[in-house]
Amino acid sequence: MNFQVLLPALFAGLLTQSSLIVAVGAQNAYVLRQGIARVHVPIVVSVCVLSDMLLISAGAWGMGAVIRSAPWITTTMKWFGAVFLSAYAALAAKRACSRHGHVMEGGAAQPGRRQVFFRVLGFTWLNPHVYLDTVVLLGSIGAGYGSGQWAFSAGAILCSVVWFTLIGFGARVLHPLFTTRTAWRILDGLIALTMFGIAAGLVLSAK
Repeated sequence: MNFQVLLPALFAGLLTQSSLIVAVGAQNAYVLRQGIARVHVPIVVSVCVLSDMLLISAGAWGMGAVIRSAPWITTTMKWFGAVFLSAYAALAAKRACSRHGHVMEGGAAQPGRRQVFFRVLGFTWLNPHVYLDTVVLLGSIGAGYGSGQWAFSAGAILCSVVWFTLIGFGARVLHPLFTTRTAWRILDGLIALTMFGIAAGLVLSAK
């Protein structure tokens, strides 16, 4: 085992993924909200981490070439993603405008496990950028490391594990700041604007 090849590849994968994953996006916003609310966080973090493991591995197996050769795939995903994000943005906007649109411990507004599961699946798998970044870009960069490609992928996966665990379970420290309806309405308003903005960007880029 050549550690002179594997260790640089692993750290390169970790750093490359960190530059892609640490950004304001629909998935991160949802994970952060659930973390602050402390509602089904293990489900949210697990889905995000396992999804990234599958997508990064697909990139290492060369699936990025398939996506590059069929532009209609990303175009279709952009439209599906735009519809999904717009629908969730509307829900967040509705919560922001409602005097009762908040999530508190034991509150009736808490979503169920199945609802959370399918929502986080949507934020992950209906995001076209996840295929371009995780499968195509990481797969292409990792291929340049030759025998260290899987070490590169392992580094990228490690970054995902650390990141989603951090914002999912670490967001609970912000919970004391969200003990009022106003705080939750502001957060939901920002999330709605973020989701609508991303959805608009997807529509414009799909034309």
